[in-house]
Amino acid sequence: MPSVPIEISARHIHLTEADWNILFGDTKIISDHAISQPKQFVAKQRVTLRGPKGEIKGVAVVGPFRPNTQVELAMTDVRALGVAAPLCDSGKLDQAAEIIIVGSRGEIVRAAAIVPQRHIHLSPKEATAAGLRDRQTVSVRITGPRGAQLDNVLVRVHHDFTGRLHLDTDEGNTCGVTAGMSAELIA
Repeated sequence: MPSVPIEISARHIHLTEADWNILFGDTKIISDHAISQPKQFVAKQRVTLRGPKGEIKGVAVVGPFRPNTQVELAMTDVRALGVAAPLCDSGKLDQAAEIIIVGSRGEIVRAAAIVPQRHIHLSPKEATAAGLRDRQTVSVRITGPRGAQLDNVLVRVHHDFTGRLHLDTDEGNTCGVTAGMSAELIA
């Protein structure tokens, strides 16, 4: 089977334009740098997340705007904040935990916090070449001193995607992932 580059998806937030305006006023969203998925970027502006047990400052805002505000956390973050964020597919917010989001000009409370299911982004061409389809689950093997096999990896196929395995910081640290590593797809 083919391999796919691994990226660590650290805690971050996607915002609606309306929520951006509450948090940052009429300030324009400014790209700090592009990320691997086409048309997406990390903004210069940051937010603070608050929960019953604590807060995390300097959380990255990923643009462009989305239809729903979504906070993506690792389990370590969930415990530090004291929120009951579920493990679920990105975009599935029906069970999302309530969280306070603070910007430079305001704050909001939203049921938006989740722990995203590990997943692989693929373009249709990459998916076809690998014999995979959208919403399929696969396993991957990561080699190295702390290598592991990870099961229940969701395949997400879209024409705006490029092949990357996204693990959260907890998963990446557990497997000893470093820059430039790839995972072998296991059907």
